[in-house]
Amino acid sequence: MTTLDVRSIPPVDRHPKIHDAFEALEPGETLTIINDHEPKPLFYEFQAEVPAFDADSYAVERAADEKFVAEFPKRVTTEADD
Repeated sequence: MTTLDVRSIPPVDRHPKIHDAFEALEPGETLTIINDHEPKPLFYEFQAEVPAFDADSYAVERAADEKFVAEFPKRVTTEADD
């Protein structure tokens, strides 16, 4: 599992870094994001734009006031493979 703590990354740079880290995953792996807020916009972005994202297996937990841990799983097969 790959973990990316984006809390110290400037907000404008977060999504590109997250997309790059997700792209580097093998099918079936999960990218865990640690963020200072719930990543709902990122979830919707992935759901709309990233066919390899397994939205049904997405999970997020509030671990502290400014610590959200979200899991972005990569499909074993993409929709393009179906």
